[in-house]
Amino acid sequence: MSEWPDLDSLKLLVDVGELGSLGQAARAAGIAQPSASKRLARLERRLGLPLLERTPRGSTLTAEGRMVAGWASSVLAAARELMRGAAAVRHGEAAHLRVAASMTVAEYLVPRWLAEFQEREPDVQVGLDVANSAEVIARVLAGEVELGFVEGPSVPEGLTSRVVGTDRLAVVVAEGHPWTRRRTALRGVELAATPLVVRERGSGTRDTLDRAFNGFHQASPRLELGSNSAVKGAAQAGAAPAVLSTYAVEAELATGRLVEVPLTGVNLVRALRAVWRRGRALTGPAATLLAIASRP
Repeated sequence: MSEWPDLDSLKLLVDVGELGSLGQAARAAGIAQPSASKRLARLERRLGLPLLERTPRGSTLTAEGRMVAGWASSVLAAARELMRGAAAVRHGEAAHLRVAASMTVAEYLVPRWLAEFQEREPDVQVGLDVANSAEVIARVLAGEVELGFVEGPSVPEGLTSRVVGTDRLAVVVAEGHPWTRRRTALRGVELAATPLVVRERGSGTRDTLDRAFNGFHQASPRLELGSNSAVKGAAQAGAAPAVLSTYAVEAELATGRLVEVPLTGVNLVRALRAVWRRGRALTGPAATLLAIASRP
């Protein structure tokens, strides 16, 4: 058979048998009787069977029509089960939102976003994975999470992105470090030539810093650590200067545990982005969280 019968026509045929006439079935379907008659005529041609017995007093099912109506009832029941199953899966997916965020975004921005999200979507459970930007991107591309938030300066192929904010990296040192007594701003070339306490490769912070140093002679790191807290602790202990998000060092700068060193000749401002798989439109809870994160 070149083309399947449509479900509306099968439902109309079943209703003729259950309600006793084509006119009653047409009214139940909310269509005019001539339209219903044409629809069933097309079904007859498609099946190659006479389904209706048409008389001046009205149209009823033929013997063949009654058999087909019985089979059609099973088809319609299966279609209803399909829709119920799809709805159950859709509801289950809607009740869970999987998100990944880079460390800086996860620590300092996501909690505020999720607080508002829970007010809007109290029945949705959110699973948050915290990783560096490279790992977040890998999980989004693999379909492990629906939405990711990263700090890196670029987004790879296969992802759609939206800027949800900006951030600035700050050069920070312990109180008493010689750089705190400088009368002029630190130059980018000087910073690049200095062994620093830095985040690990793959983090958005490290990627931004390495790109900013492009064209400069860059010293090897003094320490390479896997979290903002570890980098801050090493800098406070006097291990070496560090470069971190202003979000990450806000409290330490306010209390004097770290001191920011003015910088010139290099741009350490970066975009914070939401990312999701290209070709997939965000809907439901994921779209809600993206709207919250995107709001100024």
